[in-house]
Amino acid sequence: MKAKYLGLSILLGGLGGCVVHPPQTSEPPASLPPQSQPQPGPSSAPGATPPRITPQPQTPAQPSRSRPQFAPPPGGKGVWDGSLGVYVIRGERDLYYRQRTYYRWDGGWFWSTSPQGPWTETDARGIPPGLSRRYANP
Repeated sequence: MKAKYLGLSILLGGLGGCVVHPPQTSEPPASLPPQSQPQPGPSSAPGATPPRITPQPQTPAQPSRSRPQFAPPPGGKGVWDGSLGVYVIRGERDLYYRQRTYYRWDGGWFWSTSPQGPWTETDARGIPPGLSRRYANP
């Protein structure tokens, strides 16, 4: 028990020295760059028009289509198709996977949480956008 307290006190004493004496560097502190003085603004004289500010258009960053954006399906049978935004299940016809849901085209759209079903019918609003662009539902 005494050894436990002795070890703890040595550890705390060593750490306490770090707080009391901060580390010193051999380099002098870097000087700060000079601060720029604020420019005088336009006068608020009557009849003066304020300068026109034109916002710069910002282009949103597009996600990379070459890398998967979602986790792959269990079993490793999926291949990511960036143009569709889903995994295409190898060895199966018109079977896709995204976010723990399987999608199947069979003259209409169906979804399931398992590749074997049971399948629930849905419309184009219930599937990823890339799939609805690929198939036309008559």
